[in-house]
Amino acid sequence: MHPPIDPHDHGWLDRPDGARIHWEESGNPTGRPALYLHGGPGSGLGAGGYRQRFDPEVYRIIGLDQRGCGRSTPWAIDDLGSLDRNTTAALIEDVEALRRHLSVERWLLHGVSWGSTLALAYALEHPERVTEVVLVAVTTGSRREVDWITEGVGSVFPEAWARFTADVPAGVRPVEHHARLLRSSDPAVRDAATDSWDTWESTHVSLDPAWRPGQLHADPRDRRNFATLVTHYWANDCFLGPDEVLRRAGELAGIPGVLVHGRRDVSGPVITPWLLHRAWPGSRLEVVEDEGHGGPTEVAIAQRAIDGFARRSGVHGERRRDA
Repeated sequence: MHPPIDPHDHGWLDRPDGARIHWEESGNPTGRPALYLHGGPGSGLGAGGYRQRFDPEVYRIIGLDQRGCGRSTPWAIDDLGSLDRNTTAALIEDVEALRRHLSVERWLLHGVSWGSTLALAYALEHPERVTEVVLVAVTTGSRREVDWITEGVGSVFPEAWARFTADVPAGVRPVEHHARLLRSSDPAVRDAATDSWDTWESTHVSLDPAWRPGQLHADPRDRRNFATLVTHYWANDCFLGPDEVLRRAGELAGIPGVLVHGRRDVSGPVITPWLLHRAWPGSRLEVVEDEGHGGPTEVAIAQRAIDGFARRSGVHGERRRDA
């Protein structure tokens, strides 16, 4: 990892619908622009460890807290009436508005988990603005992926899944049920749905080698905001068409991409980046055999790819890596 650094600039971008998007910039102000897209939806930039994946002497490092979370305002849980305006299309428009605001012509995209879906959706919408793409813990936002993480993986954890779905009406998707509860006018209902969602997420990530027992989000407000945004997006198929990213992946030809994924990521099986790689000419797939959803070796591989692109290097093809 590169040395830790602090932002040298930050601000808020006012959007027409009343959302304020927080952004920060670090590294070389005249360097190669690179945009980091965080996971979730709803995780936020956090403490900023992502900055260490970029050479600060080479890259102009830009991050933003996606609408509804982090230091952006309002939070999803503080204005549930605005939730319907929080869509993938709106996030893409936010990113484009930030690009124009910061006078960036083209930038490298680095996304993790949900951030990889957003990076791919942005690149498909604005390919002329993207130089390279580096993704970790790859997702594409398909219904197949959502149904696996909320239903299919229940075959691995049947006891926990039975508790998670105990109150779900017959014929209703568990994610849609929780999304509705998290928008209830009753705080007690929202709290119960938050805890149910967090417990389920904590269960299916428990096979990750880096897993530690306990809640995913210790702070109650963080926990509820995260659950509200995740279920909102997942219940709506991430506001993308059926298998849209995989179906259109061929349009990314000409944009170099590196896909890094853990073999032991039970929450998001490696089939997703494998299919994406096969559909995306010029992409490279790196599978880390002994890690789960974004482990340190995966991050190190992503960093090397980002460094490599800075040197205008890169190789194509598929490789399997035993870490």
